[in-house]
Amino acid sequence: MYRFLLSRQWVILTLVALLLIPTMIRLGIWQMHRYDERTARNQLVADSLAAKPVPVERLTAPGHAVTRNERYRTVTATGHFDTDDEVVVRRRTNGDDEVGYHVLTPFVLRDGKVLLVNRGWIPADRAASQSAYPKVPAPPSGELTVTGRLMPDETTEASGIKDLEGLPDRQIMLINSEQEARRLDARVLGGYLVQTGPPPKGDTPQQLGKPGKEDAALNYAYAVQWWLFAAGVPAGWVVLVRRELRDRRARATGQPAAESEPAAV
Repeated sequence: MYRFLLSRQWVILTLVALLLIPTMIRLGIWQMHRYDERTARNQLVADSLAAKPVPVERLTAPGHAVTRNERYRTVTATGHFDTDDEVVVRRRTNGDDEVGYHVLTPFVLRDGKVLLVNRGWIPADRAASQSAYPKVPAPPSGELTVTGRLMPDETTEASGIKDLEGLPDRQIMLINSEQEARRLDARVLGGYLVQTGPPPKGDTPQQLGKPGKEDAALNYAYAVQWWLFAAGVPAGWVVLVRRELRDRRARATGQPAAESEPAAV
């Protein structure tokens, strides 16, 4: 009675089932890897944000590439803002997905090195041309100490943002210390600072919020889901085989093949 399993239809069905099982298992394992990666990233970000502030030059220097472990570390720097060489970063959004600019201001340290400081977000003036330099609130004058999160240089590969050429004067697409070092002809520390202090006062750029946590629980749920699907494939195959066998036996004895058992009265 099981010779039907050698038919073309059942051979194909069995091969598909055998292919689906390891595929679903591997997809579940991949989701668990994603879960581990996101959990580790969330922990790394939390540890960096909770670490005590350190002077910026302990973690970066001209030409230095900010590492994964240094990203989001809270650092401090003492110096003064240089608004003459300030630029804005185009096509940046705030927490409400409004399009505007990030304000990037060189911060000159006491020893003459320059730290790029992202002072925050300002809205785009819809009435003005995009080629016009927007109205940017001035930073505090004189020497002061700023605090913020250290970030690596932005690249097209990492951000997906194209570094367009021919932009209006004092407008850029990516925050990159090497490019700014050439523009400023100065010793620029690698990476940049997302300013968090001093607290904003009056008409100042909207400071950027803390990085959000990635939802790793979804990857865990997807992994379990794929493994349940993998377990369900052989169970479904057995159900189909038993149904086919029952139908064949019913036809052999001349009995109608009922699709379901009658309800008890």
